[in-house]
Parts: sequence; structure tokens; C-alpha cells
Amino acid sequence: MALTRLVVAGLLLATMAVPVRAWAVSDPTTWTAPLSTEGRYVVDAKGERFKLKSGNWHGASGTWTGSGDAEDPANHHAGEKSDRIPLGLDRAPMAEMIESFRGIGLNSIRLPFSNEMVHDTRPVSDAAVRANPGLRGKTPLQVYDAVVAALTSAGFAVILNNHTNTTRWCCGVDGNERWNTSQATRKWEEDWLLMVKRYRNNARVVGADLYNEVRRNILDDPNWGWGNDHDWHAAAQRVADRILTEANPDVLIVVEGINWYGIPADGFPHGRPTLEPARTLSHTLLRSRKLVYSAHFYGYTGPNHSGATGVGETSDPRYRDFSREELPAVLDRQAFFVAQQGGQHFTAPVWISEFGSGGREETDPKSRAWFENFVDHLVRNDTDFAYWPLVGWHQNRRGNGWAMLHWDAAGNRMSVDDGDDWRSPAWRRLVGAQEKTGPVPRSDAWNMLAPDHGDAVRSPRLLAEPDWDPGARKAACPDGQRLIGLAQTGGRGLCTESGMDASPLAHQAIRDERHVVTDWASGYTKFQCPPGHVVTGYALRGADMSSALCKSVSRQLGTSGRTVWFDRGDNRPAGARGGDFAHGRFKGQCAETEYIGGIAWTGRVVGRARTPDAVYCVGINPPQ
Repeated sequence: MALTRLVVAGLLLATMAVPVRAWAVSDPTTWTAPLSTEGRYVVDAKGERFKLKSGNWHGASGTWTGSGDAEDPANHHAGEKSDRIPLGLDRAPMAEMIESFRGIGLNSIRLPFSNEMVHDTRPVSDAAVRANPGLRGKTPLQVYDAVVAALTSAGFAVILNNHTNTTRWCCGVDGNERWNTSQATRKWEEDWLLMVKRYRNNARVVGADLYNEVRRNILDDPNWGWGNDHDWHAAAQRVADRILTEANPDVLIVVEGINWYGIPADGFPHGRPTLEPARTLSHTLLRSRKLVYSAHFYGYTGPNHSGATGVGETSDPRYRDFSREELPAVLDRQAFFVAQQGGQHFTAPVWISEFGSGGREETDPKSRAWFENFVDHLVRNDTDFAYWPLVGWHQNRRGNGWAMLHWDAAGNRMSVDDGDDWRSPAWRRLVGAQEKTGPVPRSDAWNMLAPDHGDAVRSPRLLAEPDWDPGARKAACPDGQRLIGLAQTGGRGLCTESGMDASPLAHQAIRDERHVVTDWASGYTKFQCPPGHVVTGYALRGADMSSALCKSVSRQLGTSGRTVWFDRGDNRPAGARGGDFAHGRFKGQCAETEYIGGIAWTGRVVGRARTPDAVYCVGINPPQ
């Protein structure tokens, strides 16, 4: 949850017991692992839509608030002491809990953990697993193992979520603000490899949610693309590629946006960027069709509001302050655009991996209206979701009413479906909404190359071979894709598979004009591919062109083309797909029916680097 979850989510709510409603039970078993993505959708191994209808089963990430005796339940969020394991195992048998998840319409679970928990060798207490005696004597990670096994055996998809560094309640200025606040980045990466390898043989462990609510600590902000050790874009890219190449090539990679930057005080820059930075700088993974973006929304936070009350509170509107008519535009701008806009370099499924609201005793009209309006937006956009939290405690139907399901100390369950929870109609509207089902048509991939601070070689095949231009900064398209756009400065490029499969037979680096047949850029130096080859990458020394990477393809190609200049402006086709892959830069792009056969540059302009100025666009299909 957000910065002030402790303040807002600690409300005590109560109501009377009523009979359980007879809702249709969800069957999460009718899907085939592993999962991938197709445009804005998550799909299973048969190419059929698998909508993530998820809940967050928290606890292994910690519930201790950070002060006082950690053994005292009073020092845990809402008095709910998780004992470093998924909450509620002291109150109900695991099988009963999982069947309850199925009963409220879920097919997947986001399962938070902390890095500290992964290495914690202290056995859990018998009291912590009182309702599940088979877990006695196990370490927290062994209990986590058992929970994963039980969920997946019941047909649920499990998304591992690195929620915290230390095993304590998130989120605020708590030592868990970034992936490397309380630990080294290298350790974070190694822990991810450990966790993904641990469940590699369980195909229903489908995803790695890299880190939760990346945000500012006391002194420093995270960033998206600066190239330093606070660069969340780069850190996510790096660990994702390691997971996909060293641990399991089949898991989904979930990247959440930045949750907060700046000082939450009027007069100082601050805000909640969420996924807005992805519009101009997205991720291109070494394994295509594995990227999912995620975002969190709560009514008490806002696009520029931390969610705080008192210290840290600003005059900015909270999400609950926006009207039903205003809210969609805010949500779309911050996150939903990623899935709404197809055929862009940033297009991916959006998973709202946390949202929620107080339950039975939440009487604030704005908070209730926000939840209804937000659910309607999820329904309208057919968006994947994960409610926070899934499990809570109650005593005589009083307690932390945010959860969907509560158990008391005697094991009695209280559910959102008991008939006395105002959220139930909206929840049922959400899990039962009309949605895209069945096969999802294949969509063209569009990917950005961003060698902003180093190499951007997105091809596993090339990475396994010798360096084609040692000492240069290199960029190369994912396997099966070709270069279709290039920026004059900054080194950015655009790749696609639209119109042809560019899987290579062989590749070669071009550093001279030996293959130039016609002078398509008079007075300029031209790196041109030999016949039957397409440009799939390039190298730079500083800002200067160093080489073009050409690969042969298993089809006959056209040989005559046209010159597209971009030395003085933006020269992309009208309505071109792919999006702005080099925001604020001059750039050129070929048509989807063309491939780039060459790159031209010059060193004759005094005071200017030898940056690319034109590309040679050649028809994919040869003349008949």
C-alpha cells in the first residue's frame, strides 16, 4: 500500500453476522502454463486470454511496524502479527483459506516476501501455524514453499512479489523504499535468482513482481533513466534479463512504476509518477512477450498526494477527491494508457496489483464513491487486478476491515460476501464482468532500443557470440525483429517484427561502403547491408556512428529503396506505429512494408558529432 497505509488502513470496522450468499465459484484451473503477453493481454500457453484476477496474501513481507517488541501483536499493523509468513495460518487450515479465495472469484495470488525472510533460518513458532500443524518447525521460507505448493496444486497462478528488504510493514520511510535501500543491488539480484530457481519446476509460479512501491527515502529520490544507482528503469531491466536468462525464461516480469518522488510539502516538487515515464522510456527484455507493467491506486492517495494526514500532507487532491467524470482521465494518464494504446513501444498488459478500501464501517461518502468509480474503470478497461489485502483478522466481526476475508482466533470466517459489506456488489461486478476470453490474435511487437548509459543489445543470440564492435556502445533488436527507426542524437532506435520475421541466419558488422551500389545519400558516409540482409543493430563511439549490424534473413527482399532524412526534424510516416521512441530528438522511421538497408552519416559539419542523418528504406517484398 502507499506511504500512510499504517494510518489509513488501521481503521477498526464492525458489523453483524448474516448468512453467506451463494455466488458462483471461480474455477482457476482451466488454463495452461506458462503465461506470456500478447499486446495488452496476458495469455496462457495455448494463446488464450488469462486475466489476472488476483488477491494479495501478505505476511511474509512483514507486519511489524518497526518500533517496540516485535513479539508483541500491538506493534504489528492493525494488531495482525504474521510471524514472517502468509497471514492467517494460525487461524484456518490452508486448504480452507485457498478454497475461500476461489469462492470470491480469484484465479491468481500475489504473494509478497521480504529479502530478509528468504534468509531467515529461525523456525516459526508452533503458535504461528496452530491451524496448520504440518508446518511446525519450518523456517519462514519453507512455510512460503508450502503455501506456493498448495496454491498451485489448487490451480492458482502465483506471482512472487519482492515487497520489502526487511521483514516489516510497508510503506513509508521505513528502510524499504528502494530495492537497494537496506541491501546491495547485487544481493537483491541474487535473491531473485534464488527465488525463481526455487520454483522453476512449478509452471504455475508464473511471475516475478520485481519490487513494491519504489519511492523516496529521507534524502534521495528514485529515477527512471538517469543511469545511477537509484535508476529503477535500469535496475528492473538488469534483474529481469538475469531472471530470464539465468533462472527461468518462462516467467512474466512485472515492473511497477515509481510510487513517489520529492518532498511532500506544498511549494516543493513532488508526485506519484506511476507508469508515466514508460511513455518515453520503456523496457525491452531479452525475452519478448514477458513484460507486464503494474501500478497501485488507493482513494486516500493522489497523483501528487502522499496519502499522509498531518505531517506530509499537502493541498493536492487525493484520488477520492476526483469526480466520477474526472477520475478516468487521471488514471489513464498515469497508468492505463500502457494497455489502452496498442502498437507502441510501451504497449503491455497493465496489472493494478494493489487497490482496496475499508469495509463494513467505512462511512466516508468520498471513499465509498472512489471504490465504486475505480472498480467501474477496471471493468470498463477489462484490466487485470489484485486486491489488497486478501486476508485479515476479526474478533466479533470487528477488526481491520480492508481485507476480503477475515478469520477470528477460533477460525470463524468473515467474508465480503456475507451480505453486510457494502463493497460486495462492486466486487461481484468486477470478478464477474464481461471480458475478453479465448484466443488472442497475434500482434506485432514494437520495442525501444535505449543505449543511454551503456549497451542495449536485446538479442540473446548476439550476447552469446563475440562482441561485434569492441569498445563501442552497442544496440541490437530482439531476436526476430529488425530496426525500423533511428534517432539522430542520443542513440535511440525502434525495432519491430511487423511485416517479416527477421530471425537471423548469420550477421556481420559493416564499417565501410563496400556494399553501396547507388549513392542514396550523396556526400555522406554510408554503412549499407549486403543483399538479403537487414539492419538489426548499430554501434556508437561517443555520439559517432561506428558500425551497422546486418543480419541475413530467410526470404527474398527488395533491393531498391528511398532515403529518409532526419537531420533537421522528425521524419516518421503519418500515423506510424511504435510511438515516440526518442522523445525530443530528431528521428526517422521506415514504413512497415520496408526494412532499413543502410545508415548514412557525415563528419563534414564542423562542431557536430558524426551522428546518423538518414536511413535507406527498402521494400520488404521484391518487385514481381
